[in-house]
Amino acid sequence: MGVEEPVPSELPVPTAPCPSFVSGDVMFSPKGIAPRKVRLWIDPKASEAEGPVVFYWHGTGSAPTEALTGLGQAGIDAVTAAGGIVAAPHADPAAAPSPWWLVLTEKEDDLLLADEVLACAIQEVGIDVRRIHSMGLSAGGLHTSQMSVRRSSYVASVVPYSGGLLDGLMPPWDAPANKVAAMIFHGGPSDVVVVSFPKTSANYLDYLQKQGSFGFVCNHNMGHVIPVAAVPAARQFLADHPFGEQPPPYAGGLPPSMPSYCALP
Repeated sequence: MGVEEPVPSELPVPTAPCPSFVSGDVMFSPKGIAPRKVRLWIDPKASEAEGPVVFYWHGTGSAPTEALTGLGQAGIDAVTAAGGIVAAPHADPAAAPSPWWLVLTEKEDDLLLADEVLACAIQEVGIDVRRIHSMGLSAGGLHTSQMSVRRSSYVASVVPYSGGLLDGLMPPWDAPANKVAAMIFHGGPSDVVVVSFPKTSANYLDYLQKQGSFGFVCNHNMGHVIPVAAVPAARQFLADHPFGEQPPPYAGGLPPSMPSYCALP
């Protein structure tokens, strides 16, 4: 008999009636917060296959369509062709000056939205629960890093572009036994927008290591941008790191498909 693959033991359930899952802006109404709009990419035949879910959180002043760069059209097409969903929330204006609450506060409204999207995707479409991922740039990268810790109960792997953890905002692991994998990008010494992203990235890697999770840093040295040439490698990293994969697939060395500027700690 084969070894049984690990799956999340705690998955959210819908707290309100679920909307129809179609490509475009879709409104979700999680209990306890105001209704929120999410840009979805999904194939009309998604219910015929259980594919991944990739959350994408954009940077300050940007929009959900940033996913077309951070994940890329080819990546979105691959996810939807597999029966999966790319979900890019619209920012909550009340969280300003950041688009996401967890960048500067402990408020989890955006994660309650993610929980609702995921719960409804499971109920209405069907997904591969071992392949739930998150990505984001800048404020979205900071939020992605927070999400990986606060939702380690179901998040498999993440790619923060100029993200990480701010000093003093070290969140509790919601499922300490579950290990999350992270490919952590920053742009070197010039990657500073209010905060130093090399520093927040180092904070995040240290936090992952102390918990026993796997992570590595990729310093593209191009400042505060998405390293577009590395996006296919980021997609490959997510595909190679489903939930609970132990030992981590890259623990013995990074594959040739990873950028040369990435390094194991």
